[in-house]
Amino acid sequence: MRIIEVEDYQQMSNRAADFIIKKVVQNPGIKLGLATGGTPIGTYKSLIEDHQKNGTSYQKVNTFNLDEYIGLSGDQENSYRYFMDNQLFNYIDINKVKTNIPSGIAADYQVECNRYEDLITEHGGIDLQILGIGSNGHIGFNEPGTSFDSKTHIVELAASTIQANARFFNRIEEVPTKAITMGISTIMKSKEILLLVSGEKKREALFRLLNGEINESFPASVLKNHPCVTIIADKVAIADLKVQC
Repeated sequence: MRIIEVEDYQQMSNRAADFIIKKVVQNPGIKLGLATGGTPIGTYKSLIEDHQKNGTSYQKVNTFNLDEYIGLSGDQENSYRYFMDNQLFNYIDINKVKTNIPSGIAADYQVECNRYEDLITEHGGIDLQILGIGSNGHIGFNEPGTSFDSKTHIVELAASTIQANARFFNRIEEVPTKAITMGISTIMKSKEILLLVSGEKKREALFRLLNGEINESFPASVLKNHPCVTIIADKVAIADLKVQC
C-alpha cells in the first residue's frame, strides 16, 4: 500500500481528482469503478472543474458503480444512479450508455447481480476502482462477515450503515435495508485501487485497516492482499497512526 497524507478533505479531493485525471489522459478508454456517499463528492466536483477548464474528455470511458439500493429507481433522488448523474455525469462529456450501475428495480435481483458481474467481465475488468471505507470496514456495501470470495450480490445493510446513510433521507425509516453490491472478489480483481479516507469518524477504520489482521470481520482488510492500492487520507483521519503495512 502507498499512503499519501494530505491536509484536509479539500486537498484529498484535489489529489484524488488529479490521480484519476492522469489515468484518464493516459488511457482514454479506461474502465473506472466509482463510489457514492459523502467521501467522493469533492473529488467529483474537482473532476468537473477540470473538465470545464482543461477539457479532459470522458467520451471513451466506461464506469461501473459499486452498488445501488434495492427498491429505488434511477430517477429517485436517493438512488445512486441519481447521485452519480447529479454529482458527476451530467457535467462531463461521458456517454451515459457507458455508465453502469446495478438496477434497484430489477424483476429478479439475482439475475441482475449475475448480469452486472458478467458485464464487468465482458469489459475486461476494472482498471481503477475508487473506494471509501465504512466505519465498520465495509467497502461497497460488503458488510462485516462478507466472504472474500463474493461476487456481485444482494446484501442486508448493517444497522450502522443504515444510520450513516440516514443523513441523505428525510427519515431513517426511508433508508433501504437491502442493496446490490459488487462483491469483494470483484473489487479485488481491479487492476488498481484508490482508497479515500477523511475525517475523525474514519480514523478507527483506517487504523484497523493498516494495523489489524486480514479478516472477513473487517472487509477492507482484504485490500492488504491487493498489489496496487493507494490511500489518500487527511491528517484528521491518519493522525499519529503507526503504519505497519
